[in-house]
Amino acid sequence: MKRLFIPVMALALTVVFSSCGGGGKPAKKEDIKTAPFTGAKGEVKIITLDPGHFHAALVQKNMYEQVSPDVFVYAPGGNELNGHLKLIEGYNKRVENPTAWNEKIYTGTDYLEKMLSEKPGNVVVISGNNRIKTDYIKKSVEAGLNVLSDKPMVISAGKFTVLEEAFKIAQEKGVLLYDIMTERFSVTTLLQRELSVVPEIFGTLEAGTAEKPAIEMISVHYFYKSVSGNTLVRPAWFFDVEQQGEGIVDVNTHLVDLVQWECFPDQILQKNDIQIITAKRWPTVLSVEDFKEVTKLEQYPSYLNKDVKDGKLNVFSNGEIVYKLKGAVAKVSTIWNFKPVEGAGDSHYCIMRGSVASLEIRQGTEEKYDPTLYVMAKEGTDLKQFAINLEKVVKGLPQAGLSIENISKNTWKLVIPQPLKVGHEAHFAQVTAKYLEYLKAGKLPEWEVPNMITKYYTTTSALQVAKGVK
Repeated sequence: MKRLFIPVMALALTVVFSSCGGGGKPAKKEDIKTAPFTGAKGEVKIITLDPGHFHAALVQKNMYEQVSPDVFVYAPGGNELNGHLKLIEGYNKRVENPTAWNEKIYTGTDYLEKMLSEKPGNVVVISGNNRIKTDYIKKSVEAGLNVLSDKPMVISAGKFTVLEEAFKIAQEKGVLLYDIMTERFSVTTLLQRELSVVPEIFGTLEAGTAEKPAIEMISVHYFYKSVSGNTLVRPAWFFDVEQQGEGIVDVNTHLVDLVQWECFPDQILQKNDIQIITAKRWPTVLSVEDFKEVTKLEQYPSYLNKDVKDGKLNVFSNGEIVYKLKGAVAKVSTIWNFKPVEGAGDSHYCIMRGSVASLEIRQGTEEKYDPTLYVMAKEGTDLKQFAINLEKVVKGLPQAGLSIENISKNTWKLVIPQPLKVGHEAHFAQVTAKYLEYLKAGKLPEWEVPNMITKYYTTTSALQVAKGVK
């Protein structure tokens, strides 16, 4: 008989089984390690390791034909595990398109060793405390397990070599190590990338300067937010940059990834393609009341005392990097505030400057906080011909139903049908589906691994510069 997910409220009163107990024997370890993926139903068996961040649950917001409904969870127990299981339970019980996940849970101080010895699955999903994530990744690939990791894979220059070694081991073991880059699946970002490779619309990417970069991105986030319809309770360690990572190495991971992915699509990039020009960091200041509202804790834990000044918590969650990538100047900035105004939420701004036009994503009050892509032709352009070219190109894009609207002399807005505007949470299913394709193919695109290494070299090196470390 299938053992159903254990309700969160019952966890404290229930005997928690190991991943091998109740619900059938797992596949033989050697079969899991060596058998190639074919795309067969249920052949991918997920292991969720120490889920301390809600992104781990978002991987399971939808079900996939290739993924078994049995998910093996290894964790130390406590509120973070309870919160994860509550989200999964919500997906299982929702009225529209409910999931049918069967969570098989092991808790104990030896959860990592137990997972590595039992290996009941073949893909480890890792999303939680970033201080230990790099070691989780390395140990998992050493055990011959594929890894789908939340960002960031590494938060310090000291651990960067560990991540490099993990990629080397993954290649030797024939397993796929991949990070969850959801922002590639935002429709406005996809369209910006597609238009940037059309010479008659974008031209070529400018070299840019520190004052006027070739590409500039700003990502704004909030500590107080809603996930899957519920107010998110964040763990206290999320506010400790030694555990979560500073903004310059956390959210900026997405932005550095997009710079590479948009400016140099499908190209292999190396560490020597990077030159950090400037980098800086600054804190978001939270009151005790703010902290209590998002953590449900009455006071700061002792490990945060180092960041408390005049009774307020200083979280270095903000960061900016100005750097050159293959000679093009990029500027990426991450900003964290406490709570958004009514109707707003996390937002993304990006401008790419080309020799013919600029491509700009805005998400402000004028756009009613809806990401919108604008195309702005440069002065001296034959605007009549440009409009004809733009309309033709947009109609030929793979996304159905697109159109353009002229909003000023040289500026057009892309009108995007609502069905194409899926939200951040839905992007996790898109990333997972792409990863499943890679598992079936038995490989990642040849540029993915070197570009992941280059990406994390950029963020960790920039943090050293921001801190003044030689």
